[in-house]
Amino acid sequence: MTYQKRTKDQLAARVAQDIPEGATVNLGIGQPTLVANHIPSTLEVLLHSENGILGMGPAPAEGEEDYDLINAGKQPVTLLKGGAFFHHADSFAMMRGGHLDICVLGAFQVSSTGDLANWSTGEPGSIPAVGGAMDLAIGAKQTWVMMDLLTKKGESKVVDKCTYPLTGIGCVKRIYSDIATLACTPDGLKLIDMVDGLSHAELEKLVGLSIAA
Repeated sequence: MTYQKRTKDQLAARVAQDIPEGATVNLGIGQPTLVANHIPSTLEVLLHSENGILGMGPAPAEGEEDYDLINAGKQPVTLLKGGAFFHHADSFAMMRGGHLDICVLGAFQVSSTGDLANWSTGEPGSIPAVGGAMDLAIGAKQTWVMMDLLTKKGESKVVDKCTYPLTGIGCVKRIYSDIATLACTPDGLKLIDMVDGLSHAELEKLVGLSIAA
C-alpha cells in the first residue's frame, strides 16, 4: 500500500471545497477550525462559532491576535465585515433552531449509517466533553465529520456500530478523513473520493466494512 495521507491543511481544504455559496456553517473544536483558513474570499459563507460569533474569518496573522475575539476552542480568530458576536445562549438558539446549514465536527467513532460518538470514550476517569456537540449534531441541516480515519493503534474510527457513548443517531452525512471521503447512508457507506495510491479493496480492508463505489 503506497499512498500519502492528506495533511490537516489538505483535509481542511477538502472540506472547504464542498461548502456551497451562502451556507451558514459551524466549525467545531479541533481540526474543523482549520476549515476557516481555506474558504475562498470570493465565496460568501457565514461561519458560526458556538461561543457566539457569526461571520468568523480565518486565523489572524502572527502578531495581530486579539484574545478578546476567540472561537470555541479559545483560538484567536478574525471577524469579517458585517460579522457579529453575541451571548452564547443566542448562539445555542441558532444551533437548536435549525438555522445552521452545516456543522463540521471531530469524532471518536462514526457508524456506517451515520451514528456519531464524539464526546467521551467511556473510559474510567476520562473527562466528558460534550459541549454543544449534541445540539449541533441534531440542529444542523447536515453534520459532517472531519477526522483521521484510523486511531493511533491503527483501528478504524468508522465502525459498523459505535461502542462509545453516542452524541447523535443517524446524523452524520459525510466523513472527511485523511485517507478518504465517505457518505453515510441508511444502506451503509458510499465512497466519494480517496487519496491516490489506494485501491477500493485496500480501503475496505482498512475500514473493515463494505463501501459502495
